[in-house]
Amino acid sequence: MAAGGTGVSEHFSSRFAFLLAAVGAAVGLGNIWRFPTLAGENGGGAFVLVYIFCVVLIGLPLVLSETLIGRAGGHSADAIGSLAEVAENSGRSRNWAFFAGVGILTGFLVLSFYSVVAGWVLYYVWVSGVDLVQALAAAQPFAPAFDHMSQDEVTGILGDMFASPATLIFYHALFMLVTLGIVASGVTGGIEKAAKWLMPAFFALLLLMVVYGAFTGDMGAALSFLFTPDFSKITPAILNEAFGQACFSLSVGAALLITYGSYIPKSVNLGSTSAMIAFADTGVAILAGLMIFPIVFSVGLDPAGGPGLIFVTLPIAFQQMPAGALVGFLFFILIFFAALTSSIALLEGPTAWLMRRFGLGRRTAVSLAGGGAFLIGVACALGYNVWSDVRPLWFWPIFADNDILDSLDGLTGKIGLPVSALGVALFVGWAADRRVVAAESGFSGGVLVLWRFLIAWLAPLAVALILLFGLFPSLLS
Repeated sequence: MAAGGTGVSEHFSSRFAFLLAAVGAAVGLGNIWRFPTLAGENGGGAFVLVYIFCVVLIGLPLVLSETLIGRAGGHSADAIGSLAEVAENSGRSRNWAFFAGVGILTGFLVLSFYSVVAGWVLYYVWVSGVDLVQALAAAQPFAPAFDHMSQDEVTGILGDMFASPATLIFYHALFMLVTLGIVASGVTGGIEKAAKWLMPAFFALLLLMVVYGAFTGDMGAALSFLFTPDFSKITPAILNEAFGQACFSLSVGAALLITYGSYIPKSVNLGSTSAMIAFADTGVAILAGLMIFPIVFSVGLDPAGGPGLIFVTLPIAFQQMPAGALVGFLFFILIFFAALTSSIALLEGPTAWLMRRFGLGRRTAVSLAGGGAFLIGVACALGYNVWSDVRPLWFWPIFADNDILDSLDGLTGKIGLPVSALGVALFVGWAADRRVVAAESGFSGGVLVLWRFLIAWLAPLAVALILLFGLFPSLLS
């Protein structure tokens, strides 16, 4: 590491290493949990079709924009410095870096409550693991999940967890400690190494679960639900949901791809690599639907189960299926891997900024950023029990009824992420030096012209609408 702890010498060892880390950053709870939930709530095929168009036309241009900003200002090694550097070299004000600052702050806040939700996943890993051990001890390796429990007891697992502050905080702390340990080991020794192990294991488990669903579930019903669009279901609200999911499933708006971009070797073609990231992220979302919905349909449960789809609906489904104990355990391990790769990226953004801005060593910066996020997360966890009556944004009508975690989720999702993404789109589309943009993108000719049109016109318009409708949802009615 360079003197002063700035992390200047840190970089990914290869294009493949960056690709794994970036895909890991994009693939997270949004793919495995939120995408199937939104597809289930919004009619399936119509939502999926709009979502895919949004990924290609809006999400991909933003992914490339963030990574090229990071590499073009790479020696700064943090998102704010990178954007300021590119702005100055383009003859523009360094104040454009404000949008990267919004992204870093947003990513930090997302990490604080994301770790709490990932702690729920860890709790279910433990509960399903104990259930699997009991099945193995009874010489029944292919027993259904929670065979010794009633359906009401399975449904009550989530509520029991929420009622225990100690349980929520313990698993939140455990998940955050794992994240801190990986990021503290550096880009090559920590982030890259984790991606090389976690992502192949994640994809193997995902494919295994899809195959399980195909053989034991109702794959025909799932395929029909996901790929038969009913265009009558496409409403302004669904369009806005698809816009938001496409953009933010790809992790744009949290400045983490700017940070990762600063670690990319110059030999890597950012255009084709960004396309691979978008393709992989979208593929995971579709596969998640093909993993979950065959199981849901086969046991007659509601695909529009909302946020309870993962923690309530599926455990009930596993209770009614062969080898449910084993499959349930593997399922929550899969979600844990997805959550961990995203949390690593969310922590790296503020860590890199602290290292550069204050000259801190990596371990000190990780401890400060992770410790701060952990403390905010504790408040989120307590919001489910001892502080359940607290409504921190009671004065803001759209957030007035939200608890602590949902308030943070709303602030970051409705304001922080779109503001940062909008600033990046406007900067790359209108303010950045066109020669730098062309050189870093890897595009030329008609492809470059098309991409510049998308990032200068379509992406800002779409993200501005996400911001507008998020703040004024009544406009959608």
